[in-house]
Amino acid sequence: MPEASTASEDFSVFPVSIPPLPSFPVKATHYLYLRRNSPRIPTPDDSRSLFVANIPCDSTEVHFRALFASLVGAGRFESITFEHDKKTSKPSHEPAQAIRLAAHKKRKRGDDESQNARDEAAAELPSTWTRQLYPSGSSAVAVLADEKSVELVLKAVKKLRKPKDYPVWGEGVNDKAPPLGSQWLKAHNKLSYPGNDEVQAIMDVYFTVFNRKEKEAHQLAKRLRNEPDEDGFVTVTRGGRAAPARRDEAEEAKQKMLEKQAKKKDEMTDFYRFQMREKRKAEQAEMLKRFEEDKRKVRAMKEKRGKFRPET
Repeated sequence: MPEASTASEDFSVFPVSIPPLPSFPVKATHYLYLRRNSPRIPTPDDSRSLFVANIPCDSTEVHFRALFASLVGAGRFESITFEHDKKTSKPSHEPAQAIRLAAHKKRKRGDDESQNARDEAAAELPSTWTRQLYPSGSSAVAVLADEKSVELVLKAVKKLRKPKDYPVWGEGVNDKAPPLGSQWLKAHNKLSYPGNDEVQAIMDVYFTVFNRKEKEAHQLAKRLRNEPDEDGFVTVTRGGRAAPARRDEAEEAKQKMLEKQAKKKDEMTDFYRFQMREKRKAEQAEMLKRFEEDKRKVRAMKEKRGKFRPET
């Protein structure tokens, strides 16, 4: 058996007993590796979550719920997120023009957003697998009820010394997870060929969503056609002779851009210390120059007026 923890990553080794199967009638031991979750970008649930490495390939949320229940009792486990599921990207329903203009869209009301989300979910093709299998060595993040539950799990794992104490993988799952083997492949073959009515209904919803998004993108492009952005540039879109902007609007936008650049330049004038020193030196030099000019003017006036001699 491996050591209880590794010094480099501080993982706790969680041995799990794999029961014999008809295809492989040998009892085996699988080792999970647990530690407190500490991602690069913190989340509110980090204090009550565990990072689980080397999960079995047939893992499901039901399996981990039963596994943690055998360690610390029911009610401590909340959910689990598999890393492989995060990397799987879904196809987009957005038209090309809608993707380009997505940054300019205004946020809709909650009712509209929920309805659009339901329509997009209905436009997805059905899954052809009843159960997901994960690559060997995959990882997951398990969220527990609270931070105390995390401590209880780690303490319970450290107490697993003898093979007879190892929890059994899949014990207590029963029929809560879809079966694997031949039944799994038969179900995949059946789901791969859905009925014509089902496919037609999905395609109808898909094109309804697609046309709606395309219409929204067209209206947004029309609105942005004559609307300069904050830098004074006008979005050039397709739409006929009025695509750029009128000359007066373009000149006005250009003037705003020049004023913005001048304002930015003024704001940055006294930003650095050496600029402030140079500015003070220039002001002193200009003051001395004006003083010398005034002295010369006074001297010239005296010479032109001559010496004044009062009468006696």
